[in-house]
Parts: sequence; structure tokens; C-alpha cells
Amino acid sequence: MLSFLLRRTLISVVVLALSSVLMFWLTVNSGDPLADLRGSSARNARQLMAARVEAMNLDLPWYERYGLWLEGVAGCFAGACDLGTTRTGQDVLFLTGQAASSTLRLVTVATVIAIVLGIGLGVLTAIRQYSGFDYAVTFAAFLFFSLPVFWAAVLLKEFGAIRYNDWIATGRVEPPVILLVAAVLAVVVAGVAGGPPRRGLVAGAATFAFAVAVLFLLNALDWYRDPRAGFVSVLLVAGGAGVLVTAIVAGLRDRRALYAALTTAVAGTVAYAVLAFTPLLAEPSWAGLTGLFVLAVVVSLGIGFAWGARDRRRILLVSGVTGVLTSLVVVADILVAYWSSFLGLKPRPISTIGSRTPNFTGDFWQQLLDLGTQLVLPTTLLALVSVAAHSRFARSAMLEVLDQDYVRTARAKGLPEREVVVRHAFRNALLPITTVVALDFAALIGGAVITETVFGWKGMGQLFRDGLMAVDPAPVMAFFLVTGAAAIVMNLLADLAYACLDPRIRR
Repeated sequence: MLSFLLRRTLISVVVLALSSVLMFWLTVNSGDPLADLRGSSARNARQLMAARVEAMNLDLPWYERYGLWLEGVAGCFAGACDLGTTRTGQDVLFLTGQAASSTLRLVTVATVIAIVLGIGLGVLTAIRQYSGFDYAVTFAAFLFFSLPVFWAAVLLKEFGAIRYNDWIATGRVEPPVILLVAAVLAVVVAGVAGGPPRRGLVAGAATFAFAVAVLFLLNALDWYRDPRAGFVSVLLVAGGAGVLVTAIVAGLRDRRALYAALTTAVAGTVAYAVLAFTPLLAEPSWAGLTGLFVLAVVVSLGIGFAWGARDRRRILLVSGVTGVLTSLVVVADILVAYWSSFLGLKPRPISTIGSRTPNFTGDFWQQLLDLGTQLVLPTTLLALVSVAAHSRFARSAMLEVLDQDYVRTARAKGLPEREVVVRHAFRNALLPITTVVALDFAALIGGAVITETVFGWKGMGQLFRDGLMAVDPAPVMAFFLVTGAAAIVMNLLADLAYACLDPRIRR
């Protein structure tokens, strides 16, 4: 396995090196870097041209300029990284660090959302093939996949930011909207439930009644402007997540797995109640939160190990995933508690431009809410296209696996449908899906160029665009380096995932 990974890494590095030569050549031949000075009427135009020629080494052949850039990149392995300077004298390494942090934050969140929703929808539509739910998801997937990014971004700005900010000033949902939302949820639940028409009708009616009651209650409590949750809500949501994870991974008949999940949810909620008023959560830092998250995962695995018996590996997976979800629920509850004070500092919470609000004053959680609200629009735009693609690939892969002989044999042996789908079909369907996800991450960084331009994010897209417009290879090659490195890393992670999913690859 190690030799396989080393071979793949070496091949990827060679491909990256050859691609960098082509990218550098295309950039330096894409225009004239002195065009803005040639027509200048300034008295010192010649001096400015001479200074730019010297700064950008324009008196050297392109391959010598590439050699100088490659020498600076090679210095990164010795701790002396030099990506050059822009034609205005700015350090490209510093600009890349700032731009990459914004872009990678955006792309990572969009990728996680796309993987979870896309694969989940793909599996459900494969199981409910040719149902109303399948047709609806298929239609939505093709619609989102074909949407022009710039046009969808304008719609998101209008409805996701401007009109939402107008609405949140009152925070009340009108009765016609409540009925419409409840009807949509009823149709979705009825489609997911499947089975005889009567079961779908009952599930849809119950969902409609429940959604109407909840939405009217939230209006009465002014919940949208001053939301309240609390420890009981955290316990219920975390416990529900634990039950769901148990049902998917082990089945509710596995009592030990179910007890491990519920114990993890209770332990997480109790720890939250104890730490809620301490500086660890009231005035946290990123290092402190990371430490608490690692501790939560370790404790969750310890609970799974204590409950585990013969099938300890499965129970460890159930308790570990439940611990991660419980941690996310705790963070969500804290953010909900700070929403009202955040609206006091920023009455129009979702901005249409920028990755953060300039001169925003607030504590740690309010700053986190500001970063999160700035992520909403561009993340939604990037995730929509990826969800559409992932759901189609996941559906196709699942349908192909479900038609195999070993799946029919598993059903003929009387295994529960959950075990047939999760243990026999889904694991084998993940192999082609893993390839698509690995490639999509690097593609999203490239696709973020348009998204960042529309939403005014100062990320890798702006760095690439400015360098290309100025015929300056240094920032363009920095963009290429980050994107290529991301592609290599994601492909290596995909190879590791292959080895976990298919033991034959390990040999």
C-alpha cells in the first residue's frame, strides 16, 4: 500500500510540474505586461517601464523566468519559500496565504455539504427508483446543474440576502407561506416514505399538521429574532441523531449500539451543561474549542468501547459519529443563543459582498456568526451544483450495485433491507463516488473564481484574475500551485479511502 501511494504521489508531482510549465508559458504569452505604460503620457513613463522590466525579469526568456520561479518554490521544502512578487511589488506568498484561507474555507464547507446531501439524496432516490421523490430530485438536480452561476448568484443576493434582511426586521412568517412550506414538506416526506399510497398519505398529512403547528408556535414566540433552545433541546436532538446513526449503521435491534449512542448523547449534553458558563465556552478560543472537540471524540470512542462486545468496531463507529454530531449540536445551540445579540450589532445579518464585515465588533461567538452568515450565499451557490452532480453519480452507482447477484443473494437469505443497502450495496457504491468527490474538490477551487467575483470575496479567484489581467505569472502560478496541491492531496485521500473500502487494493 505504501509503495502504491508513493508511486501515485510521484506521478502526480510529475504531472503538476509539466502542467506548471504549460501554465507559465500561456500566462506570459497572454498579453503585454507593459501595455498600460506604453500609451502613458507621464514624464517618467520610460523609467516606470524600465523598473517593471527589472522587477518582472521581462528581459529574460520565459524559460529562465520559469526557472527562477521554480527555484523559489523549491525553497519551500527548506523553509525559505519564495513565490515572487506582483508587478506592484507585493509579496505573492503573503497574498496567497490570505486568499487561500478565504477560498479553502468556502470550498471546504461547500464540499462537506455537497457530500452529505448529494450522496444521501442519491442513495434515497436509488432505493425509491421511479417514485415521485425520485422524479422530483432528478428534476431539481438537472435544474441546479444547468443554472448559470452568475445568474443564480444574483437570485441568491436578491432573495437570500436583501429580502431576508428586510424580513428578519419583523421575523414573522405569514400564514400563506406557512401553509406552502408545510405542503412542500408533506410532499417530500410522503415521497421519502414510499410504500403503499395510504402510508405516504398518512405520513404527508402528519407532516403537514406538525409543520403548521410548529411554524405558528415559532411566530408566537418571536423565535426567528430571539431563538431559544437549551439543554433539553440539545439532549433531544443529540439523542435523535444517535438513534438515526444507530438505525443506519447497526440497526435498532442492536441494543448495545443504541445504548452507546444514547449514552454518548447524554454525556455530551451533561458536559455542555457543566461547561456552558465557564470560560472554555463563554469566552473560548479556536485552540480551546479544538481541544474540546478532540476530547469529545475520545470520550465517545471510550463509551463505544465500553458498550462494545463482539462487534466492537461497529459500535465504535456509532458512538464516534454520535459524538461528532452532538458536538455540532452544542455549537449550534450556543450560536442560536447569541443570535439576538448579533442582530443588535448587525441588523441586516447577511451581506451580499465580502467574506467578513469590516470593523465588526463582537465577542468570539458573534464573530463566528458573522463569518457564518457571510458564508451562506457563496457556499449555497457552490454546493447546489455539487449536490446535483453527487446525487446523480450516487444514484447511478447505487442502482448498478443493487442489480448485482450478491445483493439479490443477500435479500434471498432474508437479511433486513437496511443491512442489504448499507453493508452490501452502499460500501461498494462508494468506490466510484469517492473518485468524483476527490476531483470535485479541486474543481470547486477553480469554479470559485466566478463565485468570488460575484460576491466580492478576496480569495484565490481574485488573485488569479488580477494576475491574468496584468499578465503577471507570479499570482497566477500561486493559484495553480494551491489548486494542484489540493488535487494531489484529495487524490491521495481517495486512494486511502479505496484501501479502506476494498481490501484488494491494499495488496
